[in-house]
Amino acid sequence: MFSIFKKNPLKKLTQQYNAKLEEAMHAQRKGDIRSYSMLTAEAEQIENQIKVLEKAAKQ
Repeated sequence: MFSIFKKNPLKKLTQQYNAKLEEAMHAQRKGDIRSYSMLTAEAEQIENQIKVLEKAAKQ
């Protein structure tokens, strides 16, 4: 009955993923390659979480 009020975790993770990629892009443009690689790695972890949720939703 109250499932319409639940937040979608997939949407939240997608927003976090996009934000990390944007931060990584800005770090790369500034020449901070170390931060770029760390942010990209964090974005990849979030992407893996997204894939797991999508796979679970299909089943």
